[in-house]
Amino acid sequence: MWSVCKKELAQAFSSLTGYIAIVVFLLVNGLVLFVFRNNILESGFATLDDFFSFAPWVMLFLTSAITMRSFADEYKGGTFEVLRTRPLSAWQIVSGKFLGSFIVAIIALLPTLVYYFAINHLASTTGIDSGAAVGSYLGLLFLTAVFTTIGVCSSSFTNNAVVAFIISLLACVLLYFGFHALSQLPVFSKGADYYIEMLGIDFHYQSISRGVLDTRDLVYFLSLIFFFLLVTKQNLQHK
Repeated sequence: MWSVCKKELAQAFSSLTGYIAIVVFLLVNGLVLFVFRNNILESGFATLDDFFSFAPWVMLFLTSAITMRSFADEYKGGTFEVLRTRPLSAWQIVSGKFLGSFIVAIIALLPTLVYYFAINHLASTTGIDSGAAVGSYLGLLFLTAVFTTIGVCSSSFTNNAVVAFIISLLACVLLYFGFHALSQLPVFSKGADYYIEMLGIDFHYQSISRGVLDTRDLVYFLSLIFFFLLVTKQNLQHK
């Protein structure tokens, strides 16, 4: 598994794709937080709420870009057959691919800690609520893990990296925002809207971001991660 993980990390940084994706992620979040209209400097409040609200949307593109080549390039280059001849189970291959891509996404997230320390330093009185910030970062990590598994799973269905990117992007958007949008329909306004919204990632991400660890949220994220890893494993076995 670790050999596959190392290979995935090397592939991510062997070309400009990985670097560009990370730079764009940091640049867009930085512009939204400090430069664009209604930024944190204009509002005068020491909070990272805008960052944690906007970051998932940028993370959709980042994880899709990171994972789109995971299996697609293996199929296209003919190296998947070589990979399968190695003494590795399907679970080890899938786990290695997921872990390598997830580490790249975490590397992209680490520099955003600068936002926390910078805003705390700039605050004239009370700084950022540390508990809420920790909860929001934890929620963002779980959300990133789910998006990564969706991306790896999407890449296992095609030998075209661009197609894998589009499938991953659409699937992430539907799971993140689709159920929330569906719950807003008038037909579900008599109580079903809450339960429909609970099926979406955004509901549980917002729940963890409040700084409260709920078992239901953890089970939800871990179940989604396991489900997409399982689908990827089954797809590999069919290949």
